[in-house]
Amino acid sequence: MTHRPLIAIPARFAATTSALRYAAEVNARALIEAVWWAGGEPITLHPHAPGGAADPAEVAARLSRFDALLLPGGGDLAPHRYGASDAHEAVYDVDDEQDAFDLELARQALAGGVPLLAVCRGLQVVNTVLGGTLHQDMGGPGREHRHRRHRVSLTPGSPLARITGAEEVQASCYHHQHVDRLGEGLAVTARAADGAVEAVELTGHDGWFAAVQWHPEDTAHEDPAQQRLFDALVRAARGAV
Repeated sequence: MTHRPLIAIPARFAATTSALRYAAEVNARALIEAVWWAGGEPITLHPHAPGGAADPAEVAARLSRFDALLLPGGGDLAPHRYGASDAHEAVYDVDDEQDAFDLELARQALAGGVPLLAVCRGLQVVNTVLGGTLHQDMGGPGREHRHRRHRVSLTPGSPLARITGAEEVQASCYHHQHVDRLGEGLAVTARAADGAVEAVELTGHDGWFAAVQWHPEDTAHEDPAQQRLFDALVRAARGAV
């Protein structure tokens, strides 16, 4: 049997789940399966950052065991993480331990050239690590991108267009925030019709990297363009094995 590269995916804290009696740490089944069908071995990581501060050496050591990192969607980042003094009333599910762990994972992966796929919140984490900021809320119904599938235009010739094999995709979205100021070295490679940033690339970066604001796992089982993101991540991980 071909060796499956190990893909690290930080867990998300959940207050309740249908199958467990207590609070849990989870990842979306669709996300796990998309990695599996790409040929990877998805491994859920326990987020450990006591008091909202992660130990860089510990995070680096834990990440070193893996061949790639996938930063998944989840709740909002605390606005103070990107320099905002106040939080919009729509900000939800903030967890300082989760934030600190995700941010340090992204920092270590970028510094070490670890193949990295960032999804929804994951893109926002990367943008924050690189000094960018977020629009805390896009507005009410008709403006936010929750429970929506909509057209996203990809920059022709961009790495993302080459990965997906498309210059336009139907994206499954669930977000009410998006990039405001881009982090250092990031460039926009996809936008929604309303101008919202839907994907970024990292210029001058030696490692494999892709970041999308939508949830490719939602439709990967039926849309080859979405599954190709996970396929490309696992191919990059194989190069690191």
